[in-house]
Amino acid sequence: MSALPESRDTALPVPVSTLTGSAGVVRIDLTAFRSYAALRFDAGLSPVVLTGANGAGKTNLLEAVSFLAPGRGLRGARLSAVTRVRATGTGLAQPWAVAAVVTNNDGDVRLGTGLAADGKDKRAIHVNGVAVKGQAALSRHLGVVWLTPAMDRIFLDGPASRRRFLDRLVTAFDPDHAGRLAAYEHAHRQRMRLLRDGIEDKAWHLALEDTLARYGVAIAAARADMTSRLCGALAESRGPFPGAGLALAGEVDLWLAAMPAVDVEQRLRQELVLSRNTGTPDAGPHRSDLHVMFVCPGHASHGMAAGACSTGEQKALLVSIVLASARLQTAKRGFPPVLLLDEVAAHLDPERREALFAEILAMGVQAWMTGTDEELFAGLSQAAQYWRVRQNSLVPSSR
Repeated sequence: MSALPESRDTALPVPVSTLTGSAGVVRIDLTAFRSYAALRFDAGLSPVVLTGANGAGKTNLLEAVSFLAPGRGLRGARLSAVTRVRATGTGLAQPWAVAAVVTNNDGDVRLGTGLAADGKDKRAIHVNGVAVKGQAALSRHLGVVWLTPAMDRIFLDGPASRRRFLDRLVTAFDPDHAGRLAAYEHAHRQRMRLLRDGIEDKAWHLALEDTLARYGVAIAAARADMTSRLCGALAESRGPFPGAGLALAGEVDLWLAAMPAVDVEQRLRQELVLSRNTGTPDAGPHRSDLHVMFVCPGHASHGMAAGACSTGEQKALLVSIVLASARLQTAKRGFPPVLLLDEVAAHLDPERREALFAEILAMGVQAWMTGTDEELFAGLSQAAQYWRVRQNSLVPSSR
């Protein structure tokens, strides 16, 4: 396992009276992470505004925070690629690691994660200094949701990007979802390997297909539940952000809407056996898609598929969905998720930018926001903490 840095002092770095949220990251330590050889950053729970020139290290810091959630971070990178390369270019530094003190209604928790030291592309996870199995342990203490410029194409790219987006929202709401996804993906890879290599072990195939059916239906059901909840929350949206109509499209999704889950499991088992015997594509939640529709009565784009909307409308839809998920999580878990908003403010018109800030403050969310121009965040006034990122170091802003 990698040597994970431990935050030694768990005291909040600012007086409680100044905090505007009830959950977030109060300290984070980076080791050999991207452009950072080492960094310690103490933060209050108010919104964090990071400004600086392109390439200063702003997004790298947000990516480090995103690794406090299950998955491969906001860039979806190979874990080994995150490790900082030595300035001389002669080799790799020690495996990367991120440690943090996070807080929620239950108090402070020390989370640690990093690249495993055995050379494999997998993560080590520590909670309060104890190694744990499964990344879902992270989501039990902190929800993390993000928007990045790369996600602007989510409605134009293939279904996989939309599934990943929805699965992140589900995991922030229901931490067990990460385990379901991992189990399903592992079984799916094993089955595909057997089929590719022509291994005709019926018992092995049936065992994997049973696993795929059980976890596949659980994944589809969790997505359907989240989609329904999001539709309800989005229907109550007010202000300049549009509502959104969401619908899942896939065989398993259709079956779940028409029959009990136990019957869907049996149907999926049968379909997997059929695909194995005939060589046809297999069914499962890995083939589902998330359809999104622009909802704003009286607007010219009302009822239009998100993929046909303008780039500004698509950005507004993404913000609407993320804010709705944050409200849902806050209501269920009793504390809001951390929002990572990379260069989002620069791509919103002034009215929507001010509405975003107002929503962040109203929910008490610790939002980490990046930009090149500090004036974009003037609407937050003194409610946020401002930092300049310069050559992979942080300097308090005088704002």
